[in-house]
Amino acid sequence: MARKVFFSFHYERDIWRASTVRNSWVTKPDRKAAGFWDAAEWEKVKRAGEGAVKRWIDRNLLGTSVTVVLIGAETATRKWVMYEIRKSFERGNGLLGIYIHNIRDKNKMTDAKGQNPLDILYIERDGRRVYLSQIYKTYDWVYDYGYGNIGKWIEEAAKQAGR
Repeated sequence: MARKVFFSFHYERDIWRASTVRNSWVTKPDRKAAGFWDAAEWEKVKRAGEGAVKRWIDRNLLGTSVTVVLIGAETATRKWVMYEIRKSFERGNGLLGIYIHNIRDKNKMTDAKGQNPLDILYIERDGRRVYLSQIYKTYDWVYDYGYGNIGKWIEEAAKQAGR
């Protein structure tokens, strides 16, 4: 089944690593990616204010069945990443976390491992907090062979969400 996937990540810091993951996904048949923009478009949307950013995110989530959270050094501190995760959960998308800090950037450098944002966000069940990381899986792109497994991970997340 063709999947349209939204990629959530810290743009300024992780675009190189995020592009590595996204490109490995979209180069295979029948796959589409959402949530990617160029720097000029991002700056234009940000200048238009919070409402414009929310509308852009909401529009790009339409038609997606899974949101892949690309976890870098500062991802969990990013306001818009957290918004994307919450909106993805609300709309019933499958969620999947992938640590990208071990992917080498254009300077051949890796980065520090950041906190998983799914460890921060939670839902209430039976009067208890259930963190999204207790519901959804997280992998390491390098150590879990993301290039060969991303399709399987996305499909599992979609099925878990009933999509």
